[in-house]
Amino acid sequence: MKRRSFIKKGSLLAVVPMINGIPVSAMQRSSLDDLVNSDDDKVLVLIQLGGGNDGLATIIPRDQQDKLAVVRDNIFIPENKFINLTDQVALHPSMQGVREIYDQGNLHIMQGVSYPDQNRSHFRSSDIWHSASASNEFLPTGWLGRYFDSKYENYPEAYPNEDFPDPFAITVGTSTSETCQGHDGNFGMAISDPTRLDELSAPPLNEEAAGCYAAKLGFLATAFQQTNEYGEVIKAADELGNSLSTKYVEGSSLSDKLKVVARLISGGLKTRVYVVSQGGYDTHADQVVDGDVAVGSHAALLQELSDAICAFQDDVKLLGLEKRVLGMTYSEFGRRIRSNGSLGTDHGTAAPMMFFGECINPMINGENPEIDTAVDDLEGVPMQFDFRSAYGTILMDWFGLERTAVESLLYFDFQHLPIIRDCSPINTSTGESVNDNFELSVSPNPFSSYVQVEFQSTNEWLRVSVFDNLGAEIKVLTDQKFTAGIHKLSMEAHHLASGVYFIRIQGRTAQKTKRIVKI
Repeated sequence: MKRRSFIKKGSLLAVVPMINGIPVSAMQRSSLDDLVNSDDDKVLVLIQLGGGNDGLATIIPRDQQDKLAVVRDNIFIPENKFINLTDQVALHPSMQGVREIYDQGNLHIMQGVSYPDQNRSHFRSSDIWHSASASNEFLPTGWLGRYFDSKYENYPEAYPNEDFPDPFAITVGTSTSETCQGHDGNFGMAISDPTRLDELSAPPLNEEAAGCYAAKLGFLATAFQQTNEYGEVIKAADELGNSLSTKYVEGSSLSDKLKVVARLISGGLKTRVYVVSQGGYDTHADQVVDGDVAVGSHAALLQELSDAICAFQDDVKLLGLEKRVLGMTYSEFGRRIRSNGSLGTDHGTAAPMMFFGECINPMINGENPEIDTAVDDLEGVPMQFDFRSAYGTILMDWFGLERTAVESLLYFDFQHLPIIRDCSPINTSTGESVNDNFELSVSPNPFSSYVQVEFQSTNEWLRVSVFDNLGAEIKVLTDQKFTAGIHKLSMEAHHLASGVYFIRIQGRTAQKTKRIVKI
C-alpha cells in the first residue's frame, strides 16, 4: 500500500482508539505562518448543518408569502408567526437568538448559495462543499487542507514543534472534518471532551513488527505521539480557559460544542479553525407538526442552532475575543420549493448561509427567490452565489491571502464578496439588502423560440449562463470582458424543452439571477 493511501486509511484508524470511551482522531498538525503568529490570531468557526437545510423556512421571503401559501400549503408559516428583519425578509419564529445578534450588527445573511450543476446526494454534495471542487471534479483534499499544504509541504512529519505546538484545526466531535484534509494527512484533530484526553499507547516497534508493516506502524506511532502531545496543550488550554455566558442551553449538544470552542480559545490555544456539526436537517417528513406549523423537527433544530450561536457570540464578547472570531453555517443543499405530502420537503438546490461575528458586514446579501405557484415538484431555489466565493472571501479578508493565491486553491472566477469589514464599533445592523450592480432584464418571458438578455455593467469580465430548474448549468451565453454600459445577448431556444430556466450573470463582485419560462 502506498504511504498516501495508508495515511488516508490511517485517518480512519485514528478515530478507533478510545480515550476514556471517547474516540480521538489524531491526524493533525500544521499552522500557517499567516495565521499562527503574534500579529494575526484570527479564528474561524464552521457549523455544518447536516442533511440539507430548508432555507425557505429559515430565511423567509416576505414578498413571496402569497405564493408560498399555495406551493407549501401543508407547511406554510403564516406572517403573524415569524420574526421580521426587513420589509423583504424574516426569520423562522424559533430563531430569536439570531435576531438578537442581527440587532447587534453581528450577522450577515447570504441568500441562494450553491454551485453549478447541484448534486442532490448527501454524500457527494457534502464532499463538494468540503473540497470546494466543481460538481464533476473529485478532489482528495479539503479547501483548507490545500491551503495548509501550500505552506507546509512536509506535514505531518515534525509536528508539533517548538514554533507550532498547538493543533491547527479541531473538530468538536468524533471524526475529523474533510475541510482540513491535506495530501498526506488531515490537518484537524477530533475531540469530544477536552477534560478526558488520556494518553494513547503507541503500537510496539519491536523486532517482530519490523517486517513489511514497519513503516505503517511507524506512521501510526507518530500519529499517536502527535495526539498525545496535542492532548496535553488542549487540556492545558481548557483548564486555563473560561466561559462566561449564561445563555447556553443545558442539554443542547450544539451549545456544548460551541462552549468548548470558547473555552479553548480563551485558554490560549492557537488553533485557528474549529468545526462543529448539527445533524437532522433531512426533513423529508414531519418537518412541521400538523396543525401547528411553527413547531416540529425543523423548528427544534433552528432553535437549537439560533440559541447556540447567540450564546457563543455572547461568550466571545464577554471574554474579550469578539474581534478574533468569525463563524459561519453551511449545509450540503437546500430543499425544494414545493413541499411534499408528508409534511416535509425533498432535496433541492440553493440555501442561505449565515456569517456571524463582530467583524461581519451586517446585511442581507442577495435577493429573495421568485416563487411561481405553478412550480413543479423538482424545482429548487436557484443559485445566486457560488459557495466557493464565500470561501475565497474568507481566505482573503480573514486570513489575509492574495487573490491570486486563492484562485490557485479554489477557482479563477470566484467573487470577492462584502462579508467581512474592519472591526470598528457598530451599534445596529443596516438591515439593507445588497442587490448587486447589474440591471438584468429578459424578454420575452415566457418565451418560445428565442430570448433576449439585456444587462448593464461596469468595465469587467462577465459570465452569463443558463441553468435548468435542478441547478445544472446547461449553456454559457458568454464569458468575456465587457465595457461599461448596456449590453444585449440573444439565445435561440428551439432546442430547449418547455419548463423553467434561470439566467445568471456573474462578475467579480456581483451577480444576479432571473427566472424565465419556456412555453
